[in-house]
Amino acid sequence: MLPRLGSLLRRVRRRVLAHRRLLAFLLTATAVAVGLGAARPAPPATLTMAVAARDLPAGTVLTRDDLTSVEVSPGGVPDEVLAHPLGAMLAAPVRRGEPVTDVRVVGPGITTGHPELTAVPVRLPDADMAALLHTGDRIDLYATDPASGRTTLVTTDALVLGLPASGAGEGSSSTNTGDNGVTNLLGGRLVIVGVAASSVEPVTSAGVGGFLTFAY
Repeated sequence: MLPRLGSLLRRVRRRVLAHRRLLAFLLTATAVAVGLGAARPAPPATLTMAVAARDLPAGTVLTRDDLTSVEVSPGGVPDEVLAHPLGAMLAAPVRRGEPVTDVRVVGPGITTGHPELTAVPVRLPDADMAALLHTGDRIDLYATDPASGRTTLVTTDALVLGLPASGAGEGSSSTNTGDNGVTNLLGGRLVIVGVAASSVEPVTSAGVGGFLTFAY
């Protein structure tokens, strides 16, 4: 009887020791896992930024379909990126994946990088002629008096800042006469140019009293 009891106790002791070893192993593994988790660096912070979903031409009024969101590091956000670009009109083309900044839209920021210039909207009467222009072109502006046919130089080295999309009634150089007999001269194409402050008045006056054209 005693030998059997001694054998039973030895088996119980071995099982207890085995369970203790297993418990010790599990506790050690847990401690290692917790330690590794604490030592692992936190994922880098990111910001959500709106970018063009496809290539967009100048004059596009931005809608949700024109934009998509990407996650970027805080250091990857350009200066003066627009937080709410919906509804803004592009003054220059934007490539797919490019963020929309203040220099890309019609507004006060359009002359960023050119503090010596003032943005002035002018209307070229020939839309096909205006279609030859690209943002960044340097042009000389001329005005032709419709009464005398005389052409004069208005300003030189004007910078094309933006080419807003044609609105209703634009895109044609022809004039239209309404039911009231008043002739509508607002054909052609609107162009935003940057000129020196001293040229703002001559440019705006020429646009009212004559037909504008340009030369490279």
